[in-house]
Amino acid sequence: MTDIQIYEPDGRAIPFAVEGEGPVSLALLPEGDVGADGLGVISHYLVEEAGFHVVRIGSRAGAADVDEQVEDVVAVLDHIGLSHTWIGGHGAGGRVARAFAAAHAERSNGLLLLGVEDEESALPPLLPVLIIQGSDDDVTPPENGIRLQATAPERASVKNIDGAGHLFPLDNPIETAFVIEEYLDWD
Repeated sequence: MTDIQIYEPDGRAIPFAVEGEGPVSLALLPEGDVGADGLGVISHYLVEEAGFHVVRIGSRAGAADVDEQVEDVVAVLDHIGLSHTWIGGHGAGGRVARAFAAAHAERSNGLLLLGVEDEESALPPLLPVLIIQGSDDDVTPPENGIRLQATAPERASVKNIDGAGHLFPLDNPIETAFVIEEYLDWD
């Protein structure tokens, strides 16, 4: 797998990994540790099988605030010279991805949400949105994704991973990656 790097703007230690050089860029934000989640396997698949360029960005220690995490995503993307990308995340990482897309729509090609948290924030305007849910997820239940899709049905799609729980990116990484590849490859 890809080595985890640390970028330290203003003393903040932000873990990240970069893989691939393809024409479709995707920044993925994990729910937990950048090195210990299913997003690494998904990233590797998307790079090897679909030719994507994938950046995984973790949270720095002490960055509890979503705005701070968005700042960190911007810092890493600027550091690696990525001006436009699809942005996505799993669970709490999806919350940060939504905040990034809302604050930086000019840098976002679209939004990918894996396991949608139940929150009231609207989807950023105009961007295409792919929502992937585990059909048996009891942490971020499929109904969350359906409700969110209903707020923008003309541009939001929902796909389910049958029989999968909240950790579907870890338990079903290839199936999840295939859904992402199939949707983003049209971009």
